[in-house]
Formats: sequence, structure tokens, C-alpha cells
Amino acid sequence: MIKFVLMVNRQGQTRLSRYYDPVELNRRTLLENHVVHCCLSRRKDQCSFVEYKDFKLVYRQYAALYIVVGVTDNENELSVYELVHNFVEVLDKYFSRVSELDIMFNLDRVHIILDEMIQNGHVVETNKSRILAPLTALNKMADG
Repeated sequence: MIKFVLMVNRQGQTRLSRYYDPVELNRRTLLENHVVHCCLSRRKDQCSFVEYKDFKLVYRQYAALYIVVGVTDNENELSVYELVHNFVEVLDKYFSRVSELDIMFNLDRVHIILDEMIQNGHVVETNKSRILAPLTALNKMADG
């Protein structure tokens, strides 16, 4: 099961966070700081899977952004690694080459995309067209 998804920049600033297990707000900040430090301090030639406390971290870097996913021990790391790539491909398709600014100024839309892919910590959709269907409908209503 997926416990959380974080999107952070190279400076360690959180741009997106979604938790699927309840975590107190003051503990979230501490958790994010530790997790981000753990992933950002690793070299590029090191594995993108990290054992961290009672779960595993799967992270992937795209330009200046890191996407970090916390998963339970029984989750397949490679499938989560590919899920992260699929998430970025969907963002690229929607934003036409997504950037950190796109994430910051369209956070609601990024959350919609993530919510279409993951619900209650489980992957429910990977098809790019189906994931973007709600946003396409929203855009048509706004334009029409």
C-alpha cells in the first residue's frame, strides 16, 4: 500500500504532498524533512529504493523535482517506480512539458490527476486518457 506521495524540489521544498495514512500535522513536517534529506543526499548512482523506518521509499528525479513515494514493505518497488514515471507522463501530457511552476500554480489539477491514479493508497488507474478525462471535462465546462 502507498502511504504517501511527495513532490519536492532540489532545495527540499515540498511542492505536493498526499497522505493515504493519517499522520498528525506536526509529524508530517518532521517526516517530510527526514525523507527528503534521505533521498536528496543520495548519489545518482545509488539505488532509488531506500529502507526507511517501517516502510520503503521509492523516489525518482525529473529535472529539478523529486517524486518520493512511501510504501509498505509488501509493495513492489518496481511497480511504484513505474507508477511515478506514469504520473510524470500524465503531467507532461496535460501541461505540455510540466515544470515546477506548473505544479505550484495548478496544484488543484495535479491533485485531481493523482487522485484519479491512486485512491486510499492503492493504484486504481494508469491509462493516461482515463486519468485526464475529468480535467478535460472541467476545461470544456470552463471554456463553454
